[in-house]
Amino acid sequence: MQSSKAPAPMEVEIAPREQKSEGALPAKPKFEPLKAHEMSDGRVQFRKVSVPPHRYTPLKKAWMEIYTPVYEQMKIDIRMNLKARKVELKTRSDTPDISNLQKCADFVHAFMLGFDVIDAIALLRLDELYVESFEIKDVKTLRGEHLSRAIGRLSGKGGKTKFAIENATKTRIVIADTKIHILGSFQNIKVARDSLCSLILGSPAGKVGKAVAKPGNGRTPCKSLEKKNYYYMNLVLQLKFNRLHCQSLNSAKNREEDVKPKAISL
Repeated sequence: MQSSKAPAPMEVEIAPREQKSEGALPAKPKFEPLKAHEMSDGRVQFRKVSVPPHRYTPLKKAWMEIYTPVYEQMKIDIRMNLKARKVELKTRSDTPDISNLQKCADFVHAFMLGFDVIDAIALLRLDELYVESFEIKDVKTLRGEHLSRAIGRLSGKGGKTKFAIENATKTRIVIADTKIHILGSFQNIKVARDSLCSLILGSPAGKVGKAVAKPGNGRTPCKSLEKKNYYYMNLVLQLKFNRLHCQSLNSAKNREEDVKPKAISL
């Protein structure tokens, strides 16, 4: 027997909708930076640095000083390939940044060029340091004794001139035969390079040292060096011209005295 009462309607609670403000953007997604082993489809990246014959023994002696910061601080694997005579570097699974591999390669390359480990290790700590290399023949073609004197002017007595330029420009300089390597920031390398070029061209070491240490009057050392070299060359040319002019006058005077008849004494 069916009841005559109709079923009671169901009570439904409607939750109030949150009104979104116009122009609101969703929260920015946060992606963690990829690690070295996650880049390039998980492939390990390598770098190889050749070892010159004259740096093989220094590398043996300073191996632990090179190995420790590269392996422990930069998290890069390093080994010496005795057969190929190359230092090999590769990334690890815990390498924090892929740029560490290139920094370590630059550090090892700087040591191979002749820089001390204490100086070259700055490449691992600072991003704005570079190594620039050039040869003496790139500035001026010199041969024989002229080349030897130019190298002597660059170094100075006991390395005095080289140390003065290093301290004034906050750089490190290596003079390896006719090749010159400079380690420092971009602007400091430019100032040191201009000073070394002036020495190669023949400027006295004293003038170059003063120009680097005290540029003065708001002028850059490069401009002051160029101006001094210009005055110096003009002075040399003027002295040579005066000397030749005096010699020509003296020779003409001597010829006139030879031609003039001598008085006969009675």
